[in-house]
Amino acid sequence: MADDDLFTPFQLGDLTLPNRIVMAPLTRSRAQPDNTPGELAARYYAQRASAGLIVSEGVVISPQGVGYPNVPGLYTDGHIRAWRPITQAVHEAGGRIFGQLWHVGRISLPGYQPGGALPVAPSAVFPKGNAFTWTGPKPFLTPRALEPGEVPVIATQYGEAAARALQAGFDGVEIHAANGYLIDQFLRDGSNRRTDAYGGSIPNRLRFLSEVVEAVVRAVPARRVGVRISPASRVNDMSDSNPQVLFNAVAEHLSGYGLAYLHAVEWAPNEETPPAFDFEALRRCFGGPYIANGHYDRTRALQARAQDRADLLSFGRLYIANPDLVARLAQDAPLNTPDPATFYGGDAHGYTDYPFLPETR
Repeated sequence: MADDDLFTPFQLGDLTLPNRIVMAPLTRSRAQPDNTPGELAARYYAQRASAGLIVSEGVVISPQGVGYPNVPGLYTDGHIRAWRPITQAVHEAGGRIFGQLWHVGRISLPGYQPGGALPVAPSAVFPKGNAFTWTGPKPFLTPRALEPGEVPVIATQYGEAAARALQAGFDGVEIHAANGYLIDQFLRDGSNRRTDAYGGSIPNRLRFLSEVVEAVVRAVPARRVGVRISPASRVNDMSDSNPQVLFNAVAEHLSGYGLAYLHAVEWAPNEETPPAFDFEALRRCFGGPYIANGHYDRTRALQARAQDRADLLSFGRLYIANPDLVARLAQDAPLNTPDPATFYGGDAHGYTDYPFLPETR
């Protein structure tokens, strides 16, 4: 493969991407308290439209799905109207954008939940760690286990949010099944202790993901639907007794839907060393376009393409500080350094004011 293969077009379903670089989903907590995305988001995403594909920050599918302050949603008509100028700005800048559908499950607090209720999860298993709030970290609580009849209702909400995403102008959607949130909680036996049709065996633990995917592809063509997973990550106190077997089964199961891609977090940001996991086997099990994410820089991304270990590479924090990341990587130009103090909340500072290379403005 050519050294510049990362910067050549890629056919993703019926979308032609100008390069193989993906902007990963990044929570920025700059929406309104009612989960309506803010006006600055149009500029933020349009600045990054040179990416082959943008995956939006997590977009909650319902009030129950919220676990962080000021995150955007797609569960009201008002949300649809607020997203339209954002997706339009991306398209006018020549970009493509998928909306990431999100429900945090147990990674929440009663203060984020309707009526101050307990967060929900597959099982009442306490997650170690703290929730993010504007007044500082607060410890998680033991969640309420969902009743069997509630689970398909949430799957339906994913489908409804996917339909709203198309109405809002998104080119497609990504189902967030990673990072210890609700779908991931159903998949892994460390958080799923159910004894009904949604727990126990791997096929049972896959059931909720299947229901979500089926609800979503009824609303959005499968070729415009991706799924994000984090098979080896322990973020949000996640664990499984046999993650390789589980996630190979997940990938093989998803291969039957004709989806746009599988997006895998191979190395979580808070982990010092890469996990022991065979991601090449995972990719083979899926058989379709594979997006690799995690600690990638220019050198590692070029190596991944040269060795054909991924079809596309996604970048997170580098995209916060480098709106023209594609040009900087192509030219091996210096990169802006992201400012962690401005990652969450605030105004344009640390959001839309990072400098471009002079020739890319």
